[in-house]
Amino acid sequence: MRILLDENLPKKLKLDFAKHEIYTVHDKGWTGKKNGELMKLLMDNEFDVLFTFDKNLGFQQNFVKYQLAVFVLNAADNTYDVLKNLVGKINEALEKPLQIGVTEIKE
Repeated sequence: MRILLDENLPKKLKLDFAKHEIYTVHDKGWTGKKNGELMKLLMDNEFDVLFTFDKNLGFQQNFVKYQLAVFVLNAADNTYDVLKNLVGKINEALEKPLQIGVTEIKE
């Protein structure tokens, strides 16, 4: 599965998903891209999932246009020490059929 970590997430988080092909926005050279442009890049580059901390993304993007699964990580903050506690829940969600649009992963 091809996964992209949004730039609002710690790069270190990608180490927790070794079973997948995972990149950061920085890895792809997409730092600073607006959400709509980033979504288009994700589709053009055949990504399956975007991980983000942006809780407003679901209200800002048209998921009829962008047929992509987005996991919004909902935690007290976006530090690795806090987000690593969500890895088990994220992996459970990745094992199920992906749903187009936003899936919230909570602490």
